[in-house]
Amino acid sequence: MGARIDDLAIDTLRFLSVDMVQQANSGHPGMPMGAAATAYTLWTRFLHFDPTDPTWADRDRFVLSGGHGCALLYALLHLTGYDLSLDDLKAFRQWGSRTPGHPEYGHTPGVEATTGPLGQGIANAVGMAIAEASLAARFNRPGHAIVDHYTYAMCGDGDLMEGVSAEAASLAGHLALGKLVVLYDDNHISIEGGTDLAFTEDVCGRFSAYGWHVQRVDDGNDIAAIAAAIEAARAEKSRPSFIAVRTHIGFGSPHKQDTAGAHGEPLGVDEVRLTKDALGWPTEPAFHVPAEALVHFREAVPRGQARHAAWNQAFDAYRDAFRAEAAEFERRMAGQLPDGWDAELPVFESGAAATRETGGIVLNAIAARVPELMGGSADLAPSTKTLVDGAGDFQVGRYDGRNLRFGVREHAMGAVVNGMAYHGGFVPYGSTFLVFSDYMRPPIRLAALGKLHVIHVFTHDSVGLGEDGPTHQPVEHLAALRAIPGAIVMRPADANETVAAWRFAMTSRRHPVLLALSRQKLPVLSPVAYPQLKEGVMRGGYVLAGADGTPDAIAVASGSEVHLALEAREALAAAGVDVRVVSMPSTELFAGQAEEYRAAVMVPGVPVVSAEAGITLGWRTYLGEGTTAVGIDRFGASAPGDTVLRELGITAEHIVAAIRDAIG
Repeated sequence: MGARIDDLAIDTLRFLSVDMVQQANSGHPGMPMGAAATAYTLWTRFLHFDPTDPTWADRDRFVLSGGHGCALLYALLHLTGYDLSLDDLKAFRQWGSRTPGHPEYGHTPGVEATTGPLGQGIANAVGMAIAEASLAARFNRPGHAIVDHYTYAMCGDGDLMEGVSAEAASLAGHLALGKLVVLYDDNHISIEGGTDLAFTEDVCGRFSAYGWHVQRVDDGNDIAAIAAAIEAARAEKSRPSFIAVRTHIGFGSPHKQDTAGAHGEPLGVDEVRLTKDALGWPTEPAFHVPAEALVHFREAVPRGQARHAAWNQAFDAYRDAFRAEAAEFERRMAGQLPDGWDAELPVFESGAAATRETGGIVLNAIAARVPELMGGSADLAPSTKTLVDGAGDFQVGRYDGRNLRFGVREHAMGAVVNGMAYHGGFVPYGSTFLVFSDYMRPPIRLAALGKLHVIHVFTHDSVGLGEDGPTHQPVEHLAALRAIPGAIVMRPADANETVAAWRFAMTSRRHPVLLALSRQKLPVLSPVAYPQLKEGVMRGGYVLAGADGTPDAIAVASGSEVHLALEAREALAAAGVDVRVVSMPSTELFAGQAEEYRAAVMVPGVPVVSAEAGITLGWRTYLGEGTTAVGIDRFGASAPGDTVLRELGITAEHIVAAIRDAIG
């Protein structure tokens, strides 16, 4: 009975996946066909979840890193009782469906991470395992293990070819994340053909060198061997585990098994029929789910509810013993900031400071009251000023530390931070130089797509950083990051705008927020002289100077160039020219304001000059085609920052000249 129901259930997974792809005439049937036994073994024998409550805090996390195989995940979700119907499966890859072509977090119940760009899911899983270890260290007490779950990821050859997976796996091995298990669907096939075209390394040897516990399963249909390997992985608590399962892509297909033809296209009507015949499956109807298999899979519902209920009972006992800790855990998992979280935010009255310096002060003021604020830098904390003072490092044996040392791994940092956000219980952040945001664009994009509450602190935000030269001087990066839908870029002009930008970052729960901070010192905009600053920053742009009447011209700037615009205003005022200065730390936020507000700030018909130490692309889009843009449409140069800015035309004098030309 056991072997027969196992085989029936595994083939149900295979052919639901095949039929989804065939009906859509689009998708990837091969991986689900080959990996069905691995996924079945994990989901029915080990994975702890409650289909009736996909957000249960202590569930195991499952990440399908090879997101192209999502038909398998959707079949699992439907069969095990999540709110995903057979009709949803039949709408695979169609407009408005709940079963898109790659998994999307927040879109499909039970999907833990948005995956598809290969390697991202492995790094997300590392972030989830970090989150679990951190929460366990913070909240668990003897006899009260309220945080005790595993993170599983399923990956393929393509995931392991991507550099981000190597970065993340190296970090996971260093951190000895013993409750992380990666299942490798080792099918030897990629889109172009056999993996021996480009991928002949000793994968298991590589993971052993990273410090992982490594096992091999020679037959991907041997569920007893797969189960034994997962059991051994769960028992190994001092290292993350890597299980290479030798599978056959397109298993059962007479003509496409073990070929690239099974990877990314439907089998075809005739091959579907032949494959079903070969495995003894009814050729009609499509989407056949044997009643016996469905009953077997749906045992996950009472099993998961029982586990969840037992955890609830354990948590009640924990609450009785540790009331404050229980309340904090519930608050954090609900994503709510603590009362008075902003009570210690500083106010700067005068002087001058680099916004990276004040950003570090603000970070620490928030961290003192928001324990879930956790992150680090890509080996640049002394420069980005992003260490939480006195909070310790997250390291082996010290999982209660809050400072993450990512090493020089920007790409993994972005994806790990996303994983922490997917897990819940954190406001995670990462930091590096703005120019290196290029290395982490994929996870930033996925954070925007998934509406994740993550923060990135990008310092050294312009050519004003100086002598390091054009390799380290960002010019196109602000425009590139602003082009990501849903990401909010904030480039504050001084210490107090930096406070307001951090305030927005902490409270904007459905957007990744990217702070662009200066290396060079900037004068403080006094809150007495500029009381509109706090609210104005939260709206993306506001009138900083020259608020009354209709001006002769409007100078719009972000960051350090706001002070140059103020200087230009003073110079032109002496000549009888009335210039309004608008500080615009976030073009995206400003563009989202009501038309009445935008028109009040940017008076229609008035000549506009923008000023920013970066490429001019985009400013006319935000402010109108008539805008005159002062910027840098070339790479920088190695010299002191003031010299570079002057030589490249980022001065008050250049803004004055541009305004004079604009008003004629």
